[in-house]
Amino acid sequence: HFDASHRTLSVEAVVVTAAVQEAARSRGLYYPVSFASEGSSQIGGNIATNAGGIRVLRYGTTREQVAGLRVVTGRGEVLDLNRGLIKNATGYDLRHLFIGSEGTLGIVVEAILRLTDPPPPSRVLLLGVSGMPALMTLFARLRDALRLSAFEFFTDRALAHVRRAHGLAAPFAQATPAYVIAEFDCLGDADEERALACFRQAQDAGLVSDGVISQSERQARELWRYREGISEAIAEFTPYKNDLAVTVAQVPAYLAGIEALLRRESPEFEVIWYGHIGDGNLHLNILKPEGMETGRFEARCRELSEPIYALTGQLGGSVSAEHGIGLEKKPFLGITRSEIEIGLMRQLKSALDPKGILNPGKVVS
Repeated sequence: HFDASHRTLSVEAVVVTAAVQEAARSRGLYYPVSFASEGSSQIGGNIATNAGGIRVLRYGTTREQVAGLRVVTGRGEVLDLNRGLIKNATGYDLRHLFIGSEGTLGIVVEAILRLTDPPPPSRVLLLGVSGMPALMTLFARLRDALRLSAFEFFTDRALAHVRRAHGLAAPFAQATPAYVIAEFDCLGDADEERALACFRQAQDAGLVSDGVISQSERQARELWRYREGISEAIAEFTPYKNDLAVTVAQVPAYLAGIEALLRRESPEFEVIWYGHIGDGNLHLNILKPEGMETGRFEARCRELSEPIYALTGQLGGSVSAEHGIGLEKKPFLGITRSEIEIGLMRQLKSALDPKGILNPGKVVS
């Protein structure tokens, strides 16, 4: 159901993310949550994991788009939460308990989603970057000069896998250690000239060696393929995935620390980095070497997770930015959450799901 006055869309949990985007587009509006799996992921899952994606920099996560929820708790009680209201100061906003709860507190059956104005015309900028230390300096320069809606990065190894899997040409004549893809509002020649000026200044400073600005929607989509095709391209290598987050200011030190740790502890593993660097969310993927038995590989990666998460905790970061805790990261929850917080989580779980029937064993149960 579309409510034109509130500009909201009410959907059942199984509606696919891309269908919501299309429903918004058909009404001249926009649903901003966007990521590589939007063609298959469902709204209920997006809400259960508080999905982020590539436009968090401007629009925030799924949480910011949810105006109301209908949820069935473990007691079998049906809760209609917030009902699409813009203002509602009547006690605790329980809807936010269920967003990101991974299905452990209740089953999302319907959602009221906020739609917004379509974004202005934009351009996509792909840059070859001199190395990881240059990323945050480049981000600061672009953010100050342009109105960014996305700022993503990936390494040369990630690019190599995407090119192999999807048959893509190299973006530039010479390879670089890292790449940035940024999307920015472009209302005319002045905005494009500012972007070009940023590129020239970054080139003079030795931050970037080459770059391209999209000149059409088709070219923009082609440039985004270098970033959005990574996860699919490395799937055949049984990647051990880590979804990590620190504050934006800590990203350079964090990247350097993890890189040094992996070179020291497991130089035999190929490591793929990519992520939403504009919001501090980094995706670390360790690929299984050819010939290594899967069980041995996963056991070694679990051993590596301990020092990786320890460093994350030292910087006050998160062991899961947008993929959730589930079973795999449950032993490490205490790195990101205090004992008091975890105790309160258990109390909430007990209150809403006293028999432990919802996604049993996950997160805190």
